[in-house]
Amino acid sequence: MTQPAIDDRNADQIAYWNGPGGKHWTERQELQDIVLGPVSKVLIDRAAIKAGERVIDVGCGCGATSFDLAKKVGQGGHITGVDISEPMLGRARELTPAGAPVEFVLADATVYPFAPASTDLLFSRFGVMFFAQPSDSFSNMRKALRPGGRLVFACWRTPRDNPWMMIGLKEAYKFVPKLPEMKPDDPGPFSFADEERVRRILTESGFTDIGLERVDLALDIAIGRGLEAAIETVLAIGPTSRALENQPKDKVEAATQSIRAVLASHQKGETIPLGGSIWMVTASNGA
Repeated sequence: MTQPAIDDRNADQIAYWNGPGGKHWTERQELQDIVLGPVSKVLIDRAAIKAGERVIDVGCGCGATSFDLAKKVGQGGHITGVDISEPMLGRARELTPAGAPVEFVLADATVYPFAPASTDLLFSRFGVMFFAQPSDSFSNMRKALRPGGRLVFACWRTPRDNPWMMIGLKEAYKFVPKLPEMKPDDPGPFSFADEERVRRILTESGFTDIGLERVDLALDIAIGRGLEAAIETVLAIGPTSRALENQPKDKVEAATQSIRAVLASHQKGETIPLGGSIWMVTASNGA
């Protein structure tokens, strides 16, 4: 496959999502889509998609949101899923329903030559927080929107507002060194946690009518399958998995037992619902 043009400032993230990050998400695709299902539902509802619309799904990953969007636009519409991860797009293509109005493009959205004024909606579920210079990325993506077109995306709020991601990491840090500290603006899951930063980025990129709404959710990391499934979720993806990667076996086992104990204290039947909090971000292309 021909490699796409990239912005060199995004090279580290591109390497990660074509390496361990993409591999882990592809392996966990079905389960992670269930965990994040509540986010997808509220995000798609907020997007108010109409039949026949054309949508770009930014950071589409393994395609779950693209397929949901395709059901909304119908055969008269079109979904373009954009991602930089070859393994995740490979899974998306495998899962594409026959006849669905969906295509997937391997691309860095910072520099990809989107067809100008061709799209009704830019959409993303957690796919926009990894750009090194996000104002440049959003400026490029905005070119694809028709005048008056919409932007709708979800991004995580602060780590403390998202115990579903952090509860395991807190336990792991009792046994292994902490991960390198990230600056608030560094690309990563929490880089859009600050409301003023998000507003500034979108304003600099030419968007208008910018709105951020806090949405709190309960995410069942056990996906209804009990304690061991929840532990698997924590250890497979996210900051806890990165902290424990390549650590001594005895340290990993000790951390796992500590994580098991804290998750058991939150168990309700076969579920382990933990708090998650997002910004629901909306904006318009006033050009």
